[in-house]
Amino acid sequence: ESFLQKTSAPFSTNSYDAFISPNALNLSSFTKLMKKLQEIHPEVSRDKIVDALLEVRKNNKGILSGLSINSIVERTSIIL
Repeated sequence: ESFLQKTSAPFSTNSYDAFISPNALNLSSFTKLMKKLQEIHPEVSRDKIVDALLEVRKNNKGILSGLSINSIVERTSIIL
């Protein structure tokens, strides 16, 4: 029953559920990461930070999971 509730939630008529993206679970970590990088590099645009993050992901076999936020911040800062 619990499994059915979880899988059916995105199809709910509840307006809140209708706007949940598949990546919503990662949004909190992404937001923390962006905030930290923007504090360290205030002169760099958000787009450049995202580009650097994508490069870090590419250099890490296409994934960021498994890396700590601090490790991602360090690697991104080197690129920036």
